[in-house]
Amino acid sequence: MKSRLIFAGSIVAAALVALFAGGFQAFDFGRGEASVDPAYANSPAGSQEKFEYLSQQRSNSCSLQPDTVLGYADSKRLQGSCCSPMDMGEYRHQVEDLEQYRAISQIPQDPYDIPASQAKQLLSYREEIQLTKQQQSVYDAAMEMSREKGPCCCECWRYYAFEGMSKHLIQEQGWDSPELANLIELVDGCGGSHAGDDHHGA
Repeated sequence: MKSRLIFAGSIVAAALVALFAGGFQAFDFGRGEASVDPAYANSPAGSQEKFEYLSQQRSNSCSLQPDTVLGYADSKRLQGSCCSPMDMGEYRHQVEDLEQYRAISQIPQDPYDIPASQAKQLLSYREEIQLTKQQQSVYDAAMEMSREKGPCCCECWRYYAFEGMSKHLIQEQGWDSPELANLIELVDGCGGSHAGDDHHGA
C-alpha cells in the first residue's frame, strides 16, 4: 500500500513539473492561445478581429517595470490587458474616442497595443520634464478626477509612461485637468468594462 502511494505521488509530481515547464500561466483570464488567427494582429484598432487577437496577448502586465521596457527593441509591442479580461464594448469606445487625438503622436491610438518605441518616449518625458507649481496642480487635479486616481491602477510601466505623457501634454500642449482626466481613462489598459461610469469630457 505504501509503495502504491509513493508511486501515485511521483506521478502527480511529474505531471505538475510538466505542466509548469510547458508554460502554465496562473492568470490567463480563461484565454487560450491556439484559437486566435495571427493575421488578426494587423486588423484595424477597435475591430472584432483585433479584439480577438489582443485579448489573448500577454506582453502587457502589472509586474512589467519601466527598466524592462527601456531595454526592449523599438519594434516590440506591449499588447493585451494587465488586470482583467478585455471587454469589446469598452475597447471600441476607447479606440473611437482616441481617434480625435490622432494628430498627437504621443497619445496611443490603441490602449492595448502600444509600440515599445512610444512607451520609451513617454517614459523619457517623465524624467526630463519638470512642471511648474501651477502645471503640477493641473496634473494633480486631473489624477484626482480620473477613475484610478492616477495614471494607472498600479505603479507599473504604464503608470510612469502616462505620467510622462501627461507632463508633455500639460507643458507643451497646454492641456487642462478635465481633458487630461478623460484621456487617462481612454488609455486605460487594465481591461474590464466601465459601462455606466462617467467619462470626463465625453
